[in-house]
Amino acid sequence: METYSSSHKKQKLSNAAENWGMQRATNVTYQAHHVSRNKRGQVVGTRGGFRGCTVWLSGLSGAGKTTVSMALEEYLVCHGIPCYTLDGDNIRQGLNKNLGFSPEDREENIRRIAEVARLFADAGLVCIASFISPYSRDRLNARKIHEAAGLPFFEVFVDAPLDVCEQRDVKGLYKRARAGEIRGFTGIDSEYEKPEAPELVLKTDSCSVNECIQQLIDLLQERDIVPVDASYEVKELYVQENKLDLAKADAETLPAVQIGKVDMQWVQVLAEGWATPLNGFMREREFLQCLHFDCLLDGGVINLSVPVVLPVSAADKERLDGVTAMALVYEGRRVAILRNPEFYEHRKEERCARQWGTTCKDHPYIKMVMESGDWLVGGDLQVLDKIRWNDGLDQYRLTPTELKQKFKEMNADAVFAFQLRNPVHNGHALLMQDTHKRLIERGYRRPVLLLHPLGGWTKDDDVPLPWRMKQHAAVLEEGVLNPETTIVAIFPSPMMYAGPTEVQWHCRARMVAGANFYIVGRDPAGMPHPNTGKDLYEPTHGAKVLTMAPGLITLEIVPFKVAAYNKVKRAMDFYDSKNHQDYDFISGTRMRKMARDGENPPDGFMAQKAWAVLKEYYKSLEKA
Repeated sequence: METYSSSHKKQKLSNAAENWGMQRATNVTYQAHHVSRNKRGQVVGTRGGFRGCTVWLSGLSGAGKTTVSMALEEYLVCHGIPCYTLDGDNIRQGLNKNLGFSPEDREENIRRIAEVARLFADAGLVCIASFISPYSRDRLNARKIHEAAGLPFFEVFVDAPLDVCEQRDVKGLYKRARAGEIRGFTGIDSEYEKPEAPELVLKTDSCSVNECIQQLIDLLQERDIVPVDASYEVKELYVQENKLDLAKADAETLPAVQIGKVDMQWVQVLAEGWATPLNGFMREREFLQCLHFDCLLDGGVINLSVPVVLPVSAADKERLDGVTAMALVYEGRRVAILRNPEFYEHRKEERCARQWGTTCKDHPYIKMVMESGDWLVGGDLQVLDKIRWNDGLDQYRLTPTELKQKFKEMNADAVFAFQLRNPVHNGHALLMQDTHKRLIERGYRRPVLLLHPLGGWTKDDDVPLPWRMKQHAAVLEEGVLNPETTIVAIFPSPMMYAGPTEVQWHCRARMVAGANFYIVGRDPAGMPHPNTGKDLYEPTHGAKVLTMAPGLITLEIVPFKVAAYNKVKRAMDFYDSKNHQDYDFISGTRMRKMARDGENPPDGFMAQKAWAVLKEYYKSLEKA
């Protein structure tokens, strides 16, 4: 949106500057580039192919051009497509600061912008131009500039009625124009010529920002600018309702293999689409890519850092080798079919060395791996029924698809996720509150927090899921976190305690569910070494790895600020090294000891009701 001055007239910097700026150049020759557009397309962005074009958003002041353009830019960049937005206000602070709002200046304003947009498009970027551009002839000229260069140009009419634009009037410009303080204001005393044949019309008075973005993406996909696979679809592996009876009947006839509770949790992870785009348990090719590169490489670089595998015994391998399908049985019930199975050796020590960086058999998950089958079986998974654990918490086990729908219903324009396996204290809450504040400052209107405790297997001394959920509910009840902008859901994955390797999995799973910001803390997915008691992983490496990890481009990592108890403020606070003496670092071990001993923490460390839940849990252990 361009900001108007109170006069049409150009603000002259000096006669010399103005004359120099408008001088016609005659002794110039176009210099051809040595680099072709195809070559640029191979190296610009993370997706091959030349995508240079200009998306020209035109409409009244307040129609929503800037909001739509910035949201579209974010979507494209997050999906690996290089993009840049040229905004009216921004351009008039630099390149066009010597132009006013007379018809002549407006013509020159649009001409310059069109030329700059052409250069961006020629460089292989999707250039989004967000300008009132009220005159048809100027927009036509912008189109011709691109057509002459052989570059796609998409005119988009951001259509909102004048009365709606006046109601929005964030900067008070319509009010000033009505009062006669601004002359030549488009829609009031200067005409806006509506586009006659735009490629797209966005009705921003009746469509949400997300709906507008989807319409733009649909257009760009139709014109082969945005590849269809850039829109990350969740791949669920549940059998379709109309084929379920047939699949269940088939499962009853198949040879079966027994699976345990952790295996069943991985079945749920796959069924609900958290490990998209896997079709089932990893085959050897996928397993090797994951183990050696932390990514799947077929069809683009897709971060997947932990093996999603199904171990089986040598006896099961010998019995089932050569079958075309098998049923997976959990607690006497046939829960899934694994089709076209592929058996390969479970090289346990090598797997552990690469996944955990240690082969210590006292590590709780490594112990399970070492005791599991000597073979792995991969294949295409068909899960028969929605997985329910009947523990009173199933309503919190929202799938990625269900979470995306929730975010849509809440009109979320940003989703920031916080993964946790421990109770929430006020230091965590401080970080989440600060992230919400920073997103608002960046221009987001409705950031939503996904508070996403891990709900699969955890080691014996961790607080069990039912108690953690009870504690989280108390935190929300006391208003430490805002229930209106928070979704509490359960992430079904088992916990592997694999440090920086595992934190990539936690992050990318939330990306699949629609999060675009991820809060990462100190020593994520870490634990003390079982033998030495020292940190198994360097505490800052998890956050550092996430900022470098391939295949996480749709997420922005929010580093964890160090929070500690401020004895002066009697509250959790971001640590200031200059006042080190004011802070008390209350470790998780110390917190658990206080709860076990029935003590209360310092005021302001944790919500009172939430602390009462913890004390109740440890008291229940004594009774047991």
